[in-house]
Amino acid sequence: MKEFRCGELVPGCDWHTSADSEAEVVRRASEHLRTAHGEDHIRPNMVDEIKKRIHDTPN
Repeated sequence: MKEFRCGELVPGCDWHTSADSEAEVVRRASEHLRTAHGEDHIRPNMVDEIKKRIHDTPN
């Protein structure tokens, strides 16, 4: 399972998500950045920053 915590990218944000694949975590995180943080366009460097902060969760 993969996990992303938005607060690692946007200080103070408590939102987090987890999914079986990195691609799904990136999709969910991108949608969150659009809706909660007003990012109209998720640039490739932002996707890279999300990916750097995705962690495997313990089983």
